Order: sequence, then structure tokens, then C-alpha cells
Amino acid sequence: MSMLAVHFDKPGGPENLYLKEVEKPSPGEGEVLLKVVASALNRADLLQRQGQYDPPPGASSILGLEASGYVVELGPGCQGQWKIGDPAMALLPGGGQAQYVTVPEGLLMPIPAGLTLPQAAAIPEVWLTAFQLLHLLGNVQAGDTVLIHAGSSGVGTAAIQLTRMAGATPLVTAGSQHKLQMAEKLGAAAGFNYKEEDFSEATLKFTKGAGVNIILDCIGGSYWEKNVTCLALDGRWVLYGLMGGANISGPLFSKLFFKRGSLITSRLRCRDKKYKQMLVKAFTEQILPHFSTEGPQRLLPVLDRVFPVTEIQEAHAHMETNKNVGKIVLELPQ
Repeated sequence: MSMLAVHFDKPGGPENLYLKEVEKPSPGEGEVLLKVVASALNRADLLQRQGQYDPPPGASSILGLEASGYVVELGPGCQGQWKIGDPAMALLPGGGQAQYVTVPEGLLMPIPAGLTLPQAAAIPEVWLTAFQLLHLLGNVQAGDTVLIHAGSSGVGTAAIQLTRMAGATPLVTAGSQHKLQMAEKLGAAAGFNYKEEDFSEATLKFTKGAGVNIILDCIGGSYWEKNVTCLALDGRWVLYGLMGGANISGPLFSKLFFKRGSLITSRLRCRDKKYKQMLVKAFTEQILPHFSTEGPQRLLPVLDRVFPVTEIQEAHAHMETNKNVGKIVLELPQ
């Protein structure tokens, strides 16, 4: 049996992407087969397409770190928490941008009541990342102030809401007024346009000189000095991307040392199955119910645009313009 999947023959620009007939996967021990209704785009997909980010050993080489759809087959040894026909969403190391994908049963999550499958496809990768960065690595506490770079990105829009839910105060940086307004609608207490002002000065002013307790940083190199300047004493700087480069020159260590700061790095995709299952279980129990509850604490996946997967080139080009607010979702042919 074959299926359609997003494919590229050689690394390069979005124009190299096309839909190809490939073999449909079969679920192995403890895996289920998901018929994909929607997937979503992540920066990792762009890097992989450019030849800069290989999938982890053993993972599918097809793009796509998340998907939503229906369980259509159970592999041997499944524990029985999933039945054929169940709607579900999944965290994946790859393979989501295809009509079918195999998933270890512990990496599936139920679809929250009231959400569509395209909305659900926007949850797994970025919400689990934001949850991991804030709670498991940043150890967020009520009363903390959290600075979130790329505040209108997928991870950013999730982190703003999770910070509020933890009783902490979210501040964001972004590159346009439109993005900052969207971030403030989601609950950011303030937003700083990094193209027009020094975000570390603005952050210190907002915190009356105290600085922020946590920084969620997907930029890296170009922001190091401003980050360490606006970090509070005993602050946690959590680095999860290098969009602003990998190199720094200057007294990072002495400045960090003076603040008694922690620099913590994180990559989710290459974590082992056991860790991901722990993360998915904690998120499913602690956070997922809040997508369905009415009221001010309700969590919302933020969707920028939905493309049919036949327009995969346009979807990648759209992400590369950096204009999106929230997630870019792909719908698979049914």
C-alpha cells in the first residue's frame, strides 16, 4: 500500500518540495497507525529541508514533528488505551506530513473537546516544548517574570498562556506591532519590538531594575549580551534554538557568574521515547483539560494559516517570511 508524503530529493529552497507516493508504514511493537488529517510546520522542517538538521537515528526522514487524525491500526503489544477510530494527536520525531504515520502509543494524546483536528495539529510540538521549557527546565514559580523571545511564534503563543496559567508574568519580544498586539491579546503583560528598542533596557524598566527570572530563548548568539543584562539574580536562561547564530564573543561567563545565572539548553526532537512519554503524560494530565474548559484560563492553539499539503512550497515560503503569528497548519488529502 502506498500513501502521499511531502518529499524533497536534494536539500535547498521550498521549490524542491513535492508530494510523492511512498510506502505506507506498518505499526511495530506498541505502536499505532494514525491516518493523518492535519500536520503543522516547524522551524525544524525548514532546517531539514535545507540539509542542516538530520532526523534522529531510526526516525522517519519525512518532514513533520506533529500530526492529528484517527487511529486506524494497532500494532502488536498495544496496551489498549487506544481503539480503532479514536481521534488523536501525536508528538513525532518525523513523518507527520504524510497520509499515515506510526506513533508509539504513549506519544498520542486525546483531542480536547471543542477543538477541530487542524487546531489539534497545532498543539503537540510547540505546547509540549513550551511546557517542558517553563516547567521542567525553567522551574517556573508563581510571581516569576518570564521573557519570551519570538513571542508570536508557535512556542511563543503557547508559552505566554502557560506562563499566565502558572501565575507568572509573561513579557515578549517580536519584530512587528501586529505580533506584539497579538501577544498582548493572549496575555503578555508587555511586548518589545526588538527592531525599534533595546529589549533588555525595556525589560529592566518594566521589572523596576530586578530583571526577569526566566528567559525562553530561540535566538542565541545575537541576543546573549542583552539576555544576561536583563536576567535577574538566580535567573534561568533556557536556550532552545540558534536562529540568531551560534557564536558569541565577549564576557558571557563573568556576566552570568555575577548574576548566579543558569544557562540551560534543550532539544526535544532527539530525546528518547521514555522521556517523551513522561512529558506527554504530564502534559495530558496537567494542561490538556484546560483547552476544553470555558473561562479566562482556557488555553487556545493559535493558527496563522491552514494550507492544503499540495501547497507545501507556499507554506514553507510563508514561514520563511517570518510574518506568521502562531502555527502554520497543513491539511492532508482524505
